[in-house]
Amino acid sequence: MSDTKKTNYRWVVVTLLFFATTINYLDRQVIGFLKPTLEKEFHWTEEDYGYIVMAFQAAYAIGLLAFGGFIDRLGTKLGYTISLIVWSLAAMLHAIVKTTLGFGVVRAALGLGESGNFPAAIKVVAEWFPKKERALATGIFNSGANIGAVAAPVMVPWILGIYGWQMAFLITGAIGFVWLIFWWIFYEIPSRHKKISKTEFEHIHSDIDESVVDGEPETKVKWVRLFSIRQTWVFVVGKFLTDPIWWFFLFWLPSYFASTFKLDLTKPSLPLVIVYTATTIGSIGGGFLSSWFIKRGMPVFKARKTAMFLFALCVLPIFGARYATNIWQAVALISLAAAAHQAWSANIFTTASDMFPKRAVSSVVGIGGMAGSVGGIIFPFIIGWVLETYKEAGNIIAGYNIIFSICACAYLLAWLIMHLLTPRMKVVKL
Repeated sequence: MSDTKKTNYRWVVVTLLFFATTINYLDRQVIGFLKPTLEKEFHWTEEDYGYIVMAFQAAYAIGLLAFGGFIDRLGTKLGYTISLIVWSLAAMLHAIVKTTLGFGVVRAALGLGESGNFPAAIKVVAEWFPKKERALATGIFNSGANIGAVAAPVMVPWILGIYGWQMAFLITGAIGFVWLIFWWIFYEIPSRHKKISKTEFEHIHSDIDESVVDGEPETKVKWVRLFSIRQTWVFVVGKFLTDPIWWFFLFWLPSYFASTFKLDLTKPSLPLVIVYTATTIGSIGGGFLSSWFIKRGMPVFKARKTAMFLFALCVLPIFGARYATNIWQAVALISLAAAAHQAWSANIFTTASDMFPKRAVSSVVGIGGMAGSVGGIIFPFIIGWVLETYKEAGNIIAGYNIIFSICACAYLLAWLIMHLLTPRMKVVKL
């Protein structure tokens, strides 16, 4: 640890998290852009695709529950490494699959590996940032999800057109191993890092809880115990009701634009690039807004809750997507909703590190993430059934209108329930 100069190494750490999250979302979204190609090759129905998405979500849910406690025990550096190796290998294995069942298996493996990203990243933020900076840091790394989503509509059609769908999985899956080199070179927890100054170390730990000494927990927390705490359920409810909406934006938007507005998914897709670019602004802006409220003197929990209420309101206009007469009207409404989701996400993740001590953060994020994935298992089943029903009736657009109506209401409902569970969102004392 350097005592000679002031450092800001924590922002280097956020940069590492940003690129990991970018790769995470790039790998999971490849299949959405290959859906029309794979439907023809493997004769998928909408329900078949829904089951494949559900396989990912089910494994993701199980993995979140396991990885949260796993990372709390093993540490962020090694835990993140194992997670990335598993998901990158699974992403590459998509290239050799020959059956619909095989896709379900490799999607489950991908979900299992990718489930480690957010529990690890949120714990890293808790280790490296004081509370007043965590929402912004979370918003920055979480915006990697959007960059991955922006890269996919450019990279995947280009690779598909030149090399075929198998290479799209191989190339995107291999990128994670490049990131892993930088992770091992540049990352360590603050107490062990040689490139941060004493001033930065003290800033990081300016609001440290007494149960943590020098960045390391004195005792571990059994995750089963966390289920008895009301604040855990605040996070669980928020994730359960809103995460499935994001999965819909990731896995079904390409086919929505293709079926409704005849968008050609074999070419780079400007409408999708615009939607996912807007989410980058939402993620960083959402983290900035609650941090700005705090700097203006608003209590931490009130700042988070106020910001999240505003973002919930911003999703409501997606009701109007059913009346869109051209693709750009739909793009504008969906962009606002998707950006609001990422702004919401940056803040709801931060509430976990606000309410719980660092030694329990990964476990809480894992539990909440599992709930979000359970919602993500249920919602694709509903989506697949609704779309297939209306497709057979010759009016698939009406099916999408029903889905958008559900999306519009989800965030306000989540916010209301969260508020009723813990009106003041007090800090948990374990």
